[in-house]
Amino acid sequence: MIITRRAFTAALSLTGLAALAGFSPLRLITQAMAQSAADVAKPQSLPDMGLGPANATVTITEYASMTCPHCANFNETVFPKIKSEYIDSGKIRYVFREFPLDIKAAAGSMLARCIAKDDAPKYFAVIDLLFKQQSEWVVKNTTETLTRIGKQAGLTQQAVEDCLKDQALLDKIAADQKFANEVLKVNSTPTFFINGEMVKGETSFEEFDKKIKALLKS
Repeated sequence: MIITRRAFTAALSLTGLAALAGFSPLRLITQAMAQSAADVAKPQSLPDMGLGPANATVTITEYASMTCPHCANFNETVFPKIKSEYIDSGKIRYVFREFPLDIKAAAGSMLARCIAKDDAPKYFAVIDLLFKQQSEWVVKNTTETLTRIGKQAGLTQQAVEDCLKDQALLDKIAADQKFANEVLKVNSTPTFFINGEMVKGETSFEEFDKKIKALLKS
């Protein structure tokens, strides 16, 4: 292909126009990251369940499935350190969002929502319990174990049954999962967003610590 002087000059002028208009590759990447952070920050169908100040400099958003063993392990080994170091001291905000990988995970998420209602600390306490008892209710006796947990939290048998049959709630969880998958490109659990930056898979406290400290300094 021969590039004529005229075509080359036209290309140069277009490049110049693009630069003047501010369409540099770096700017486009920055805009995409900003858009992603804005998309992550905005709750969709369900209100966010979060701990820590709403105006915190750093926000971590976790997408997890209640039947995911990696999520359960993270909840047991890493999350308590993040909580004691950064959440309890008010330095960061931590948001937990449902991304059920199967119907049992959806049932666990629904129960947590029904028990907690709008009480975020209570919600985190319920998901902690569900993760700790994951082997009991996921592998066997799903309905019986979820009913027992619901009753321990103050729900009646009927309230638990109504919760697990709540199609509107299930639809909202499914809609939020669809948004996370299609817009935020979440396709596995756990997936984290630290101020909009995606971090996939089970991640150590040291890695979180490094990223959080860098953001708090900036």
